[in-house]
Amino acid sequence: MTDMQTTHSIRTRLTHAANTGTRSARAIATFMLNSLKDLPFETAASLAERIQVSEASVGRFCRAIGYANFKDLKEHLKDDIGDQPWLIKDQLDQLRNASSQREERIAQALEMEMAGLVHVYEYAHSPNWPRVVERLAKCPRVFVVGFQTDRGLAMYFANQLQYLRDGVQLLDLAAGNFAELLAHEGEACLVMFEGRRYSRQAKVLASEARAHGVAVTLMTDQFCNWGADNSDEMFSVSTQFKQFWDSTAHLAILSNLLLNDIFLALGEEAEERLLKTARLYGAFTGHVGNPLVHIAT
Repeated sequence: MTDMQTTHSIRTRLTHAANTGTRSARAIATFMLNSLKDLPFETAASLAERIQVSEASVGRFCRAIGYANFKDLKEHLKDDIGDQPWLIKDQLDQLRNASSQREERIAQALEMEMAGLVHVYEYAHSPNWPRVVERLAKCPRVFVVGFQTDRGLAMYFANQLQYLRDGVQLLDLAAGNFAELLAHEGEACLVMFEGRRYSRQAKVLASEARAHGVAVTLMTDQFCNWGADNSDEMFSVSTQFKQFWDSTAHLAILSNLLLNDIFLALGEEAEERLLKTARLYGAFTGHVGNPLVHIAT
C-alpha cells in the first residue's frame, strides 16, 4: 500500500483526478465519483464500456491514483462506503440464492437501487444543497426544462413547485428559442432534467443560460461529462439497474427531497399559497367526494 492510499480516501483522490487529470482521466474520475456505490458491481470491462474508454485506460487510471488495478480499487472502496449498499440481509440473501438468471438480476438490481438511494439522500447533506434550496425558494423567476423522456420529470417538478410559490414556469420546447428565459431581463434561474443520450438542446441551453447570468441546476445521470462545465450545481444519480430502460426513479426522489426543503424554507408563505391553490382547484374542478367551493365576489 502506498503512502497516498493510507492518507487519502478514494473520494479525495478521484476528486483530484477529476480536476487535474487528462481528458480520459477526468471522464473516468467523474463517473466513479458519481457512482461510487455502484462500483462494487462493475468490472474494468463493464466500466470501460459505460464511460466509452478502453479497458486499458481504466487500468492505467487506477494505477495513476495508487492502486494495482480496478479490483484493488474496489477492495479499498469499502473504507469509503462501508456496508451501506448491503442492507436487509435476509431478503437479499434469499434473492441471491434464487436459481433463475432473472432472479439473479433482480437481486443485483435491488442492491444497486438501494445503494443509489443512499447516494441520493447524501446529496441532501452536500455543500451545494442549501444554496439550491435558497435560490429556488427566493429567486423571482424559476424556469424548469426537461428533454426527451425526462420531460415528464421536469413537468412534475414544475407543477409541484407552482403549488409552493409564484413565478415558476415550464419552458416551451416547441418554440425552439427559449426566449422566455434567455430574453428575460430580471433575475432568473434554471432547473434542468436530462439523461443520456443527451439532447443537443440541453447542453446548448445550459451554456447559453450561464452566459446570460442565469444559475443552472442540472439533474442528470452518472454518465454526464459535460454538465459540470455548464451548470452551477450538478446532481448525478444512478439510472442503470440491470433493466431494459434506464430508471429515472432516483431523479424523482431527488426532486421530492428538494421540494420538501424548499417548502420548509418558504414556511408560512408556502402554506398560504397551498391553501389558495387548493381553494381555486376546489372552485373550478373539485375532488372526488368533495363539493365544489365558491369563490367570493
